[in-house]
Amino acid sequence: MRVRHAVLSVHDKTGLVDFGLGLAELGIELLSTGGTRRALVEAGVPVREVSEETGFPEILDGRVKTLHPRVHGGILFRRSLPGHRAAIEQHGLRPIDLVVVSLYPFRETVARGAAPEEVIEEIDVGGPTMIRAAAKNHEDVGVVTSPAQYGPVLDELKRTGGELGAATLRALAAEAFAVTAAYDAAIAAWMDRGERLPRLAPLEGRRALALRYGENPHQTGAFYASDPARLPFRRLAGEELSYNNLLDLGAVTGLLRELEGPAAAIVKHGIPCGAAEREALPEAFDAAWDGDPLSAYGGVVGLSARVDAATARVVREGSRFLEVIAAPAFEPEAVRLLTEGGGAWARLRVVEVPEAALPRYEARSVLGGLLVQEPDSPREEGFQVVTRRAPTAEEERDLRFALRVVKHVRSNAVALARGRTLVGVGSGQTSRVDSSFLAVRKACERARGASLASDAFFPFPDGLVLAAEGGVTAVAQPGGSKKDASVIAAADERGVAMVFTGIRHFRH
Repeated sequence: MRVRHAVLSVHDKTGLVDFGLGLAELGIELLSTGGTRRALVEAGVPVREVSEETGFPEILDGRVKTLHPRVHGGILFRRSLPGHRAAIEQHGLRPIDLVVVSLYPFRETVARGAAPEEVIEEIDVGGPTMIRAAAKNHEDVGVVTSPAQYGPVLDELKRTGGELGAATLRALAAEAFAVTAAYDAAIAAWMDRGERLPRLAPLEGRRALALRYGENPHQTGAFYASDPARLPFRRLAGEELSYNNLLDLGAVTGLLRELEGPAAAIVKHGIPCGAAEREALPEAFDAAWDGDPLSAYGGVVGLSARVDAATARVVREGSRFLEVIAAPAFEPEAVRLLTEGGGAWARLRVVEVPEAALPRYEARSVLGGLLVQEPDSPREEGFQVVTRRAPTAEEERDLRFALRVVKHVRSNAVALARGRTLVGVGSGQTSRVDSSFLAVRKACERARGASLASDAFFPFPDGLVLAAEGGVTAVAQPGGSKKDASVIAAADERGVAMVFTGIRHFRH
């Protein structure tokens, strides 16, 4: 398809002048609107005003500019159809071969907390209409929706003497429909802002990273983001992130959001195996690692604050090995210390994850559809003491810490904490007594004097009894079992302090 006429209407002016100049040098006639035309004219790029073509001025404060048969007829004209050619000649329409549009900044306007009246004005109408028209007619029309496409499109036009190939046209059209789909999804989500769950499933993500594979080498995998140009993380060093790395990165950052002060968390296969709060970051990392060094080996580490050289030196001590280390920021010297020396450390993925808000929704695929829910967001839970003995101040502190951790552990979940350190985890078992057994076994001697949090009630006394025999002295659980009375009696018999929270934290 040879490009002779192009229409340009872009909000994002990045690279516009160079692209427009490149098109003009190829002899392509440019048609444009408002601010886009002004930017081109001021740079000396020859361009005609859309109103000259339509014979109709912009109206309604610019709401109506390109919505006209002389624009859309030129875009939707199928060159291979005699009837279309006759209509174009009859009405004196000029074919449009290339549409260049970037949409109003709707998401950005919402993100900065603008008033609803301002947000409404950033709902683009003419832009998506031109994009969809061009993408529909992509056998005859090219559609460019991002400054990132300017270079490749211009290169192809120069190389071919002003033509775009069928593969390019189809790829541009596919990207165009992805752009309008994501844009409309963002608008629908904002319109649904009063609803706890949206009418449209919140999957406006676009492919941002092609991964080597999914969970296993025979599976294809990719990372999708609402804005591929602004990923929620930045890899500073090391190998590319894998599918499993990203799963663990999401898990460790979710847990870190709930920990207080300088804190460290370690995740292995989506399950917390280390967590600690301390007065300084190096001590927090040391404590988190020592909670379960065997499981922490090869894990994904998250740190709650900027990583300096002193912290990096502590991370590198001994025979430790990490897959990923993530934090809000890293000093350059820390990155150097973490990755120097070759071997596995040279491959360490150092990832900057600025503090981000909790996602509004969580979605999981199942049975060919989606399950969508609100996230189990951080909260301070009330304690109802149900045993003769109330927790001591230290036990209560550890119970609250364990509760913040256990909600991130796969159900049935039990977490043991002592001194604001995770010392044992029982995860993903089909019975709670097995989870209690595993948590106590992991903790060994550190279970003595530890506090236990359970993500759901104990259906029988057996799990609590096992924990008490291992040395656990305090328990937090939601309560609500038919056997609550016998569980409380078992705790009283063993001098265990127990509180009910009334809140369950299943994580299947």
